[in-house]
Amino acid sequence: MKQEGTTTTRSADDAFSALRELGSVEEMRRFASAGKTPSVRVKVNSHIHLPPNFSAFRSVAEAVELAAEQGVRVLCASNYYDFTVFGEFFAKARSKKIFPLFGTEIIARIDELLTDGVRVNDPGNPGRMYICGKGITAFSPLSRRAGELLGWIRAADEARMAEMIARLGDVFAARGLDVGLTEQAVKERIVRRHGCDIDAVVLQERHVAQAFQEALFEKVPRKDRAAILTKILGVEYTGGPDEAVKIQGEIRAHLLKAGKPAFVAEQFVNYPEARELILQLGGIPCYPTLADGAKVICEYETPVEALIENLQGMDVHMAEMIPIRNRPDVLAEYVTKMRAAGVAVAGGTEHNTLDKIGMEPTCLGGQPVPEEVKDVFREGACVIAAHQFLRLHGECGYVDAEGNPNPDYDSAEDRIQGMAKLGAAVIENYFEKLK
Repeated sequence: MKQEGTTTTRSADDAFSALRELGSVEEMRRFASAGKTPSVRVKVNSHIHLPPNFSAFRSVAEAVELAAEQGVRVLCASNYYDFTVFGEFFAKARSKKIFPLFGTEIIARIDELLTDGVRVNDPGNPGRMYICGKGITAFSPLSRRAGELLGWIRAADEARMAEMIARLGDVFAARGLDVGLTEQAVKERIVRRHGCDIDAVVLQERHVAQAFQEALFEKVPRKDRAAILTKILGVEYTGGPDEAVKIQGEIRAHLLKAGKPAFVAEQFVNYPEARELILQLGGIPCYPTLADGAKVICEYETPVEALIENLQGMDVHMAEMIPIRNRPDVLAEYVTKMRAAGVAVAGGTEHNTLDKIGMEPTCLGGQPVPEEVKDVFREGACVIAAHQFLRLHGECGYVDAEGNPNPDYDSAEDRIQGMAKLGAAVIENYFEKLK
C-alpha cells in the first residue's frame, strides 16, 4: 500500500481538495434546505470495479467514457484491497462531468454461519460474506490499523494466488501443456494489459484463469485446442476454440473450485474485522444483496424480513443491489422493504466479468429497473455523496467512525432523507462548477 508522500497520496489529495472546495458544510446545508438538486433525474451506478481489479474495462478512462456516453452522472468505484487508481478515476470523472464516489469491497467470514451451513451472499460458500464500504475517504494515507488489516488481507491473498498458480501450472504440465506461468508472470500480464503499477495488482481467481487461457491460446493452434482442453479439464470441452471467456470459466469450474486439483483454501478476515476496516477507511458498511441472483435464495437473505433483522443485528444501515442478477419483481420487493425499514439502498453493475453490459443498472435479461427502485438508487447515491463530503470536512456522515447512525437525526427515515438532500446539493454544486 502506498503511504504519505507518494504519487497515490498526492493524487488522492487532489481529489479530496477538489471535493472539499465545492463549499463549506454550512453552505451545502443551506443549499439542501433550499431544495437544490440536479436539474434532471441523473442516472447512477454505485458499484463498478476498475482495473487492475478483474474488470470488463481495459482502463479507467474506458469505464468513465462509457458512463458518460450512456448518461451515468454518478459513479462509484468499489475496488478490492488497493486504491491506487482512485486519483486517476477522480481526474477522468471530473473531465467527463461525472460525480465520483469512492468505495471498496471485502470478503469476510462468519464462523457460526459456516458451522451451520448458512449461505450469506455467496451461493456456493456457507459463511462467506461480501461486504462493501461506500464513500471511503481515509485510504490515502492509511491509518495504522487500516494498514495492518489491508496488509494481512493482501499477504494472505498473495500466498493463496501463488500456490494456486503453481498447482494449476502442475496440472497443465501433467496433462500435456507446460505454460510456465508464475505469480510474477501473471501480474506482469495484468500490468501490460492495463498499464498499471505492479504494486497495485491484487490477483483474483479470474485473473489466474484468464492468464492460463491466454497462454494456452499462445501455445496451442486453434485446431488442437478442444482436444488439449478436454485432457486438461478432465471433461469433454464442447465450446469453440476461440471462446476465451467460456474457457476461463471452464478452468475455474473444473480446476480451481473447492475439491478440484488446483484449489487452495482462502483465508478471510472475520466480519468484525471487515467492518472495522471499512470504518477505518471512513466508509459506510454496505451489504451487497444477492436475492434471486442465487438459484435458491441464500438462507441469510430469505425472507427479506429476516435479512433486514440480520442487517440490524450487524449494525449495517445501507444495502445495495446488483440488479442484473434479479427479476424486477424480486428486486422491487427487496428494495422496497429494506428502504421502508430504514435501510438506505444503492444499486450498481459490478462489471467484474468481461461482459460489456450497460453502465446503468438493468435487471435480469436486460429488463428495466422499476422507476420507483431507480428513485431509491438515486437517493442511496446521494446519501453516499453526502457521507463522503461530510467526512472530507471532518464531520459525522451517514454513520460515525464507529458505524453508529448519525445522531443529528431523530429517525432512520429523517436521516436517509436529510442525507440524500445534502448529497443532492453537493452533486449539483459539483456539476455547476464544471459548467
